[in-house]
Amino acid sequence: MASATVAVCDEGVAAMSQPEAPRWHQPVMVREVVSLLAPADGDLMLDVTTGTGGHSVAVLPYLGAEGRLIAMDRDAQTLELARKRLAEFRPQVEFVHESFAHVARCCQVMGVTGVDGLVADLGLCGLHVEEAQRGFSMIREGPLDMRMDRRQELTAAHLIERYSRDELTTLLRTYGEERWASRIAGRIVETRRRTPILTTTHLARVVAEAVPRGRGSTRLHPATRTFQALRIAVNDELGCLQALLKALPELLKPGGRAVVIAYHSLEDRMVKQMFREGAQSGVVTPLTRKPIRPSASEIRENPRSRSAKLRAIERCPTPPGPCGSCSA
Repeated sequence: MASATVAVCDEGVAAMSQPEAPRWHQPVMVREVVSLLAPADGDLMLDVTTGTGGHSVAVLPYLGAEGRLIAMDRDAQTLELARKRLAEFRPQVEFVHESFAHVARCCQVMGVTGVDGLVADLGLCGLHVEEAQRGFSMIREGPLDMRMDRRQELTAAHLIERYSRDELTTLLRTYGEERWASRIAGRIVETRRRTPILTTTHLARVVAEAVPRGRGSTRLHPATRTFQALRIAVNDELGCLQALLKALPELLKPGGRAVVIAYHSLEDRMVKQMFREGAQSGVVTPLTRKPIRPSASEIRENPRSRSAKLRAIERCPTPPGPCGSCSA
């Protein structure tokens, strides 16, 4: 995991290889995010998963001339795209290249004692899947990489090469909730004895061969859960999310709001549990009784949104009352 240092992007950031024309990731439930955050003139907002800036660009017009937004992301490439996309708001935006696991430390270093709103979209950026060299796609051949932050050394190839059958089985069951974890792990180990598994498409074929025909999901590619598990492990996604959720109440000003969008059951269970515990202790108030899902029209326009679940909370404006709930 990267150290908890703040790397603020500025005009001196080295130029990165970018597409000739900008490509923007299609954000999920933008209207719902803006409605629940309720950004207002002069607010300080924090987008901890900026990506290419889809949610940030929707929030910024509401902040007025005195408002500010901190745009954070662990991926330097997408953050650079966001910096270009948000150029018209440049004086109001501060870009931070860091994992949201370190958000509390970053805010402390920046002198930020609290924010009026925070958004965390935990989904995979569409550009990661589309760019084969990043190693996230099962159908586009590329190296088994899967790193969000290329400063780290651990890649998916390292896990595939070094983990034992038992370790791979545990990884696939824990992070992928994969029914055929043992069979897949066995096939990986058997295959790598003959030839190294170095590319995404090779791994996808190995997994597909291990899953009994007609027994997998008719909608999902047989390797979907395996790739999910590897990505989660490589990027310590659940550990980072736990750190964010633990810090969240103290990050929000009284009356401040947070919106979190999860895409699989492991993430959503963590968010649900932490929000419930915060409400029971009187620190936060839930703004969503049940998770909000994308509309049918949004799913048609953006199929990747179909599994998204949005939950939101508000920091209690006054200290907890004697009954353990907000006294407001």
